[in-house]
Amino acid sequence: MAGKRIDTLSFDATLDELEGIVQQMEQGELPLEDALKQFERGIQLVRAGQLKLTQAEQKVQILLSEQDHSELVPFEPQQGE
Repeated sequence: MAGKRIDTLSFDATLDELEGIVQQMEQGELPLEDALKQFERGIQLVRAGQLKLTQAEQKVQILLSEQDHSELVPFEPQQGE
């Protein structure tokens, strides 16, 4: 996954790559230059993940606000549920 454009990654792929970077850095075997590159990539992934979460939250808020005027109906499960 490393090197792939961050804006094309799904949220899950972003988290997976970030996890991989953390594991590499925790091992402490990366040369300083590589560790800095990985750290920079990690920061970009964190920001992208935060943006994706914010966008998802906004979508949920929009969907909920569109339904504010709808009538609430009690939930009645069907047989077998």
